[in-house]
Amino acid sequence: MAVITSTDNDFDDVIEQNEKVVIKYFADWCGSCKLFAPKYKRLSEDDQYNGITFLEVNAEENEFARRKSGVNNLPFFSIFKDGELVEGVATSKEEVVVDLINKLN
Repeated sequence: MAVITSTDNDFDDVIEQNEKVVIKYFADWCGSCKLFAPKYKRLSEDDQYNGITFLEVNAEENEFARRKSGVNNLPFFSIFKDGELVEGVATSKEEVVVDLINKLN
């Protein structure tokens, strides 16, 4: 599945319309965010994560979405299940993100 870019305008709708959601928060100036982008795309295409919606949100441009996940550093990843925040973490380590995503299964 492709990574979907979300904004404050559609954030709640996407979270509520999809049972399992993982979100990557980034900023254009964030080098670690850019380095993680291909890994996140690869994870989104992994068959073991079918049924999970992968979002990315520009944290600087979308204050509402950023607050909803409690973003405190970048890159930041959060998971939502049935419209509710389950957990969030600031990391650039793929294994930490994989562990987070696996909590949705």
